[in-house]
Amino acid sequence: MTDIAIIGYGRFGKTLHRLLLNDFNVYIFHHDSNPTELFQKVKVVFYCVPIESFERIIKHHKKYYNNHLLIDVLSVKEHPKKIFTKYLKNSNTRFLLTHPMFGPDSSKAGFKGLPIVMDKCTATQQEYDYWQNFFKSKELTIIELSAREHDRLAAASQGLTHFIGRLLERMKIKESAIDTLGTKKLIEIMDQTCNDTWQLFRNLQNYNRFTKRMRLSMGQKYDSLYTILLPKKVAKNKTIFGIQGGKGSFNEEACNDYLKRHSLAKYKIKYLYTSEKVLKAVHEGDVDFGLFAVHNAAGGVVHESMRAMARYKFEIVEEFSILIRHCLMKRKDIDQSKMREIMAHSQVFLQCSKNLENKYPHLVQKVGEGDLIDTAVAAQALANGKISKETYILGPRILSELYNLDIIDTDLQDIPNNLTSFFMVKR
Repeated sequence: MTDIAIIGYGRFGKTLHRLLLNDFNVYIFHHDSNPTELFQKVKVVFYCVPIESFERIIKHHKKYYNNHLLIDVLSVKEHPKKIFTKYLKNSNTRFLLTHPMFGPDSSKAGFKGLPIVMDKCTATQQEYDYWQNFFKSKELTIIELSAREHDRLAAASQGLTHFIGRLLERMKIKESAIDTLGTKKLIEIMDQTCNDTWQLFRNLQNYNRFTKRMRLSMGQKYDSLYTILLPKKVAKNKTIFGIQGGKGSFNEEACNDYLKRHSLAKYKIKYLYTSEKVLKAVHEGDVDFGLFAVHNAAGGVVHESMRAMARYKFEIVEEFSILIRHCLMKRKDIDQSKMREIMAHSQVFLQCSKNLENKYPHLVQKVGEGDLIDTAVAAQALANGKISKETYILGPRILSELYNLDIIDTDLQDIPNNLTSFFMVKR
């Protein structure tokens, strides 16, 4: 074995070349070139190609194999074993799996003591012994593992380390004057892992079936640890409820219904106006419980809540419904003939669509932006002159009492049994 080939000459291909060059005639070959002449010259071929390209390259080279020994150095092992087995079936060409557990950075000072994983697979015993003895001669530490066991262990070591390194990069961690030794090691992990390509990181995570389980476990442990650090209650002497609506909203009515049924006397309601703000407050520990609308008998799902729920984890404490009745209101100092638009939550317009079309087709239907998406906030803004005075408010009757508005029409909901379902949630 004096002539060998390295196919792929990226960062690790160059590192492998350093390991081999004093003992062999090494041919460097780009994986997309025509390999006819190369496979006639050499009988041992190392594959240092991207994991995601491996099958395509082996498939392309298959017709040139004739009593060769193929050795991969991929960072995952079940995948190349599967590909080799698939394309070398009934072939006189063998394969040997290796994973040098080092890279260009960690081998700068030499190879002594660095580990390399080996799995004999279909190589002859003579071939396996030859390469094991060669790696030992370079003072590498041999670790014999099956492909499955390698990937299982690698997910919790290399996969985890690279994931944490990329996470630190996204957090934009930087050196500071007060860094502890632990902090310096974290920055070292980030620098080392992020020196590799994004392609390698993605392949490490996607071509090892055990890394998905590792990431899920990490997420669960993060959530658990995050929750432990939050107080069991925001305030000692009362329970804090964050609700989707403002004062006078149906959300407040629903919260009061919940408080009455559960005989809760010591509480405080925080008006958060949107489902996003409610779930954010629950997640960050600013409230003990959150309440928001999720579905209406006429209007269907509350899309605002659906979008917010997709972004947060929470536990549903209770789902319950209340009857919803809508009134049309205006400022007392504005003549009805001047009214040009109706302002309400988008869900309100869905619940009253037929009646509005029949009775008020000339009025523009407007949904507020930001906190103004809540009808109760819009009513307050109307009373304070922060939106056009020629605007109707469509919502609960109590808003007329809170903000001194005239009720022009009542029961504009399209169906008599207009029930809205709410979620009471916690972390």
